Order: sequence, then C-alpha cells, then structure tokens
Amino acid sequence: MLRIEAPLWQAQIVETYLLNTLNYQTLIATRAARLRDVTGPEAMLLEFGTRRAFSPQGAIWAARAAIAGGLTATSNVWAALQLGQKPVGTMAHALVMAIAAIAGSEADAFDAFHRYFPGAPLLIDTYDTVTAARYLAEHQQSGQPTLAGVRLDSGDLASLSQQVRALLPDVSIFASGDLDEYEITRLQQAGACIDGYGFGTRLVTGSPVNGVYKLVDIDGIPVMKEASGKITYPGCKQVFRYGQDGSAHHDVLGLATETPPEDAQPLLQRVMTHGELTILPESLATIAQRTAASVASLPQVCRTVTDPKPFPVNLSPALADLTEQTRRGHRPL
Repeated sequence: MLRIEAPLWQAQIVETYLLNTLNYQTLIATRAARLRDVTGPEAMLLEFGTRRAFSPQGAIWAARAAIAGGLTATSNVWAALQLGQKPVGTMAHALVMAIAAIAGSEADAFDAFHRYFPGAPLLIDTYDTVTAARYLAEHQQSGQPTLAGVRLDSGDLASLSQQVRALLPDVSIFASGDLDEYEITRLQQAGACIDGYGFGTRLVTGSPVNGVYKLVDIDGIPVMKEASGKITYPGCKQVFRYGQDGSAHHDVLGLATETPPEDAQPLLQRVMTHGELTILPESLATIAQRTAASVASLPQVCRTVTDPKPFPVNLSPALADLTEQTRRGHRPL
C-alpha cells in the first residue's frame, strides 16, 4: 500500500499515524466499494455512521473513505463541509414522536418537516409503515407536492418495501438499520423494492484491516522478520499488476529495482519527496471513479459477496531469491 524511504528515526515517528490513517480508512473504503458493487451504479448510498465511528475525527475519516469507496454522500454536516460535499439525510424518529405528541398525529410531523424541507424524504416507520404510506399515497392522489422518497428503518424490509411500492409506485424507497452487503444481497434475493440505502454501524466498524509497518532495508542491507507465522519479505518493493483490456489477472510483488514487464503496470507511484507532494491532490469524485474501475477490473470470483476467492498475488523470482539470500545471511544467537 505504501513505501516509506527515510532515515530510520523519521520513518518511525510517522508509523503510528500512518497505520491509523490507512487501516481505518481502508476498512471503510473497502466495504463501501463492496456495497457499491452489490447495489449497482445508480443506487443512492448514504453514510450514516458518525454515532458508531471510533471518535469525532474517526467520523470525518469514515465519511471521506465511504465516499472515496463509492458511497454517494454523508449525513455528517461537518464532514460534508470539510469535504466540499452537501450533507444528506431524512427526518428523525424523535421529531415524529415529538410533533405527534404535541400536535396530535404523525401527519402533522410530516407537514411540519415539509414546511422547512419541501418534498424531502420522510421516515415512515415510527408507528405503522403501511398506514403512513397509505396516507401519503392519498395525499399524492389529491395533488400534493411531489414526495422525493420515504425511508424504512426497521421491520421486514423486503415485505414492507413491496407494500410501500404498491402504494407509492413513483416514490423512491430508502432503507437503513444495520445493513451491509450481506443483508442487501438477502433483500435483493427476497425481491425487496429498495432504491437506496443508509449505512451506519456495519460500515464504520467491523473486522479490522491489519496493516503492518516493517523495516525491509537499512543502508542498503535487506532485512526481514522470520518469526513463525509472521515472516516479512526484504528489500525495497514494487507491486506489478498483470492484465489486459482493463481486466486484472494477478499481481506480482517484486523489487523496486526490477524493470516492469511489458504486460504489467507498477501500482506504487511516488507521491511525496522530502516532505513535498509530487502529485496534485485528487477530488473525491475522481478517487471514487478510480475505485469503481479498479473493482470492476477484478475477476467476479473475487467480488462475490459469499465465499470470495483471494486475488492471486505471487512473488517475483528476484524477490524470492533475495528472501532466500537474506534468510541464509541471518546471524542467529
């Protein structure tokens, strides 16, 4: 993912920060890319994870990584402003309950919300989802302003979405509530009528990315860790991706000094020299487009939600030789 060339003490100063930045955001971006791959390019996918992120700063990173990975937008207002995005969202259950208690009904809550956010998506599962959808359908038939969408946050989402679609055939249906790519696949197989999703807990938490930061060369001397189960490879490295017509076939982990084969593309590129950026920062839209193209280039067996196969990665002969030489040259106690 990243190669650092620096005096040892400088490289170690940035170690913890880099690992924290790369590991957490890679976790989020990877899941976001999987969600986009499962739902397709047209679905509205929203990041709702601030309440579950691992700190206020983590919430900003989660929003950024989610959009970079393929999600449409974030509900975190501060993150959206920081990222040059427009925050998105719907209404809260608390608003529905508060206005219903004071004014008398769920319909009053919908009317009050639309006075400030005309046509914005409504949260319709505070009480009875189908009853709320039927009320909105009657309003649509009486010539009320167009409704942008409704959101379901609980219950049997497949069944409820089908009933809501029958009542509101031209209204977008959003779903939220502990969703991930596995649950979306199940909903799709059950015939759910859902146009967009909001993701929180399972997007911003989950199995960690165990990225590590290892010394591989000092003063031109290759070094490696030989502990059982945690062997590292020595030397300054490059990753070569083999493929044709935009399709990735396999990667080769090799040495930075190797000449790239004609049918391979080196993936690591220099981004900083002596503390100065050597490439211009990219927009989130550009990063997201590259993410989508990268995911699409992978074999389908690597992208399937259930039982995916690992993408093939091999060692170059040069790196294999250096590894064996370094191992033989190790001075045991």
